[in-house]
Order: sequence, then structure tokens, then C-alpha cells
Amino acid sequence: MKLRYVLLLACLCCLQQTFAQSKDYILLLSKGEKQMWVLDRQSLNLVAKIPVGEDPHEIALSADQSVSYVSNAVIAGTGHIINVIDLKGLKPVKDIDTRPFYVPHGMAFHRDTLWYTAQGSKSVVAYDLKADKPVEVLGTGQDFTHLMYLLPNAKTFYTSNVESGTISIYEKKQLPPYMPPTGVLPANAKPRTEWRQSLVKVGYGAEGFDVSDDGKELWTARPDGHVVIVDLAAKKVKVDFDTHVPGLHRLKILPDGKTVAIVSVKTGDLLFYNSFSHQLEQKIQIGHGAGIYIDKTNNRMFISCTPDNYVAVVDLKTRKEIKKISIGRPDGMTGATVNAGN
Repeated sequence: MKLRYVLLLACLCCLQQTFAQSKDYILLLSKGEKQMWVLDRQSLNLVAKIPVGEDPHEIALSADQSVSYVSNAVIAGTGHIINVIDLKGLKPVKDIDTRPFYVPHGMAFHRDTLWYTAQGSKSVVAYDLKADKPVEVLGTGQDFTHLMYLLPNAKTFYTSNVESGTISIYEKKQLPPYMPPTGVLPANAKPRTEWRQSLVKVGYGAEGFDVSDDGKELWTARPDGHVVIVDLAAKKVKVDFDTHVPGLHRLKILPDGKTVAIVSVKTGDLLFYNSFSHQLEQKIQIGHGAGIYIDKTNNRMFISCTPDNYVAVVDLKTRKEIKKISIGRPDGMTGATVNAGN
């Protein structure tokens, strides 16, 4: 009995140490200040400001969320830096030089590989962090390949190609042996596994997008006020509706799967649309929204209002703003839970 009691106490102590060592953050990028702000997730009090590059846009996290990666797009076409930030020590570690692939922007992480769009080079790059080099480069052939979404198996990804008005659907497939012009397969011919791209036309300017939890739909929005829904299995547009709100920029499917939040960087409107009926549920003024992060832990939405120099925090239950965080030209945001132990 005493042994069980001692073991129970030991387990409780270990659990307490684990929780004590865990840090919960909200990360905000400031393009105006060239910094990444680290906030306590619960209180939203400032914990640290970490210097980043010239034009920070998006954040990706390592699998254990102990490292963040910050893309510096420098849209003029010369950007080639991704900052690597240690979230345990809250300090910069190094920079990844992406040359000859220019203007890194959207990112995704899988195992030890950082994927990023190189919009200046019309491509997507898979960068092996252990080998410290790119291991795959997939050209979209599209202009302004901007944001990306990588499926958990890393065999399918989507990108928005803003100036070409398309969505890329890239899939790693097993293909039959290549048939030579002779029409006769060589004796050693075998199936091959290769990437294949499908393009879906969604209209000029479509930038922000999100994918439904069941993986069947991709939602995107255009500056002319249209929202476009892509059937990912059929690889074609299934719905295109007009919100009559210009300047639509980014959107997120909310955790309940029933509502889509859309921001306008032109009018300052925040729209809530029903994801099934495609009808407007609510419209409020929130600020000229340029980016969205959903904090599922606290049922909150963070909207970076870049032209307004603040981040608006919205309670998703009441759909009301509960806080404004003043920050110079905010952009990319995310949340991180960091185990501060060894």
C-alpha cells in the first residue's frame, strides 16, 4: 500500500512539473516593428518581443511547437529569408536563406521538413531541416503562389495563386509506366510515383482560403466580393456567390464547421456566413482585416488589421470584440504550446 502511495505521489509530481514547464503563447508578427510578439495565451499580456526580418508575413511551427519559422516575403521580389526562432529561449537561432527560390510566404511543417511557397519563383519548396537544404521543388507555373495547405500525409497540398486566379491541387500519385512513342513497354517498365498538379480557376485576386474538416471543400474569397467553394474531389468550382462586400481578403471555417468568417481589408467588415446555406448570418465592423487565427483553446478569433495597426480579438460565442492589441502593421499569427523542459 505504501509503495502504491509513493508511486502515485511521484506520478503527480511529474505531472505538476510537466504542466509547470509548459508555456502557452499567442504569436503575432509586426511588419511595422520587424518583430514577433509573444503573448501569454490566457491573459494576452506581452511576454517578449523577438527581432525578425525585413518583411515578416507568416508563421509555421515545428511538430513539438518549440521552434517557429517566420517567412520574410519582401514582395518587391528580393525576399529570401526565413527566420528560425527558439520558443523555449524566446530568441532567434538562425536564418534560412531560400535562394535561388525567392519571396517565401505561406508555410507548412511535416516531420523534419518545412514546406514553403516561393511566390517570386512560382514554386513550392520542401526544405529538409536536418540536411539544411531543399529536397523537392514543385513549380506551379502560376503567378503569386501565395498561401499553402499541406495535408497530414504530405502527399497532397493546395496553394492560392493570386494573380493567376487559380488554386493548385498537387497530389503525389502512383502512375502507370510511361509509354514510349513506339507503343511498346520496355521489359523492365514499372509504375512510378510522381507529383501531379491540377488547376482550378477561382478568379483573379483569390488569396485567403481554408479547407473543411472533412477535406471535401476548399473555400476562398476574392477582392470583388465573391466567395468561391471548390469541390476537391471533383477538382472544380461547385459554388460561387457574391457577398456584395468589396475587399475580401482572408477567411476561416470556424471550429463548429457551420460558419465561415470572412474579413474585408477594404471596408473593415467581418462577415459570418452559414457554411451550408451560404447565407449571411451576421456582419459587424471590426477593422481592415488582413489575417485570421482561431484560438480553439479559448474560442477566440484574432484578426490582424494591418492598416489600422492593431489586432482585434473576437469572442466566437458572442461574436463581439473583447480586446484590441496595438501593434505596428500586424500580419501572421498563431498559437503555440511549448514544453520549456529539456
